[in-house]
Amino acid sequence: MASLLSSKPWLQAIKRRWQIYRLADPAFRFMFESAPPNEWVTLDCHTTGMDLLEDEIISIEAVRITGNRIMTSERLELLVRPQRAVSAESVRIHHLREQDLADGLPADEAMKRLMHFVGSRPLVGYYLEFDLAMLNRAIRPLLRIELPQPAIEVSGLYYDYKMGQQPSHRQHGVPIIDLHFASMMDDLELPLDVHHEALSEAVRAALAFVKLRQLRGEA
Repeated sequence: MASLLSSKPWLQAIKRRWQIYRLADPAFRFMFESAPPNEWVTLDCHTTGMDLLEDEIISIEAVRITGNRIMTSERLELLVRPQRAVSAESVRIHHLREQDLADGLPADEAMKRLMHFVGSRPLVGYYLEFDLAMLNRAIRPLLRIELPQPAIEVSGLYYDYKMGQQPSHRQHGVPIIDLHFASMMDDLELPLDVHHEALSEAVRAALAFVKLRQLRGEA
């Protein structure tokens, strides 16, 4: 459950060859290179809503991890100018008004900057599947492919870790594991209040990822 790419290795190899064949811009072939050892990128996107077909990305936040170090000095913070009006609900959640986004990047330019920042490093995040779906919708018209990097879901790592422990609560023999982000951070004894407002969600995901790797004996 830890990885969103749970296909068999031979299927992944076929998909990789197909993506390289379809890649519209060879300048982005670097995404298929071997990733630097023990490096990842945590990712978080803000959007105008939760509709995968209609809503748009309005900000991208990412931070690199090297070993057990969260490299907040090597961060990416992008505002993206949406094509449609920003709803009052979106402003209430993300505190990004239309005037705040007026000087944001066009989506195409934001996607290119993100891909250069990530390189071939695996992507890490909480509720990452939604973010990747939104990003891939913007990237497909540019490259004819989706992001090829491995994707690691933090809540999946946490679930696998808890399943390996003695569960304190069970329902019909199945352990009850709370995957809400606040509950997970509390159980991992990690702070929810990170002193870096713009990157707080990406940094929190990085903290959880590093701690879980340590607990699982991977670091």
